[in-house]
Amino acid sequence: MSELKTKLTEDMKTAMRSGDKSRLQTIRLILSAVKQQEVDTREEQSDDDIIASLTKMQKQRRESISQFEQAGRKDLVDKEEQELVVISEYLPAALSDDEIDKLIAGAMTESGASSIKDMGKVMGILKPKLAGRADMGAVSAKIKSALA
Repeated sequence: MSELKTKLTEDMKTAMRSGDKSRLQTIRLILSAVKQQEVDTREEQSDDDIIASLTKMQKQRRESISQFEQAGRKDLVDKEEQELVVISEYLPAALSDDEIDKLIAGAMTESGASSIKDMGKVMGILKPKLAGRADMGAVSAKIKSALA
């Protein structure tokens, strides 16, 4: 069993004992997504696979929050924000803008990228390094401006 899955299971037990229902619900949601991936792929998920799932869940929460804010649903915004906090705890620490810029510059040099047509090469190098540590939409925008 992966370290991250073990930590999630232990944290679920702790949340049960302490009676923290919202945290427990979010951890169960995460473990359910992991289990679903394991059933779909018929193999145990690695830490990297779980981080990819968590990143996807994080993105979904952010999108939901913006939609609920537009609809004036403060109750749903609060729920999504609580889930986002718990999900973020299990992701690696986010990179700073300077660190991301350095990685982009390095990837551009490594791939020999010179125009916007080379963006796929740069993203291919960066994606594994930045998974779960940066908003890939923002990274994409930075790469476009650097290549323009």
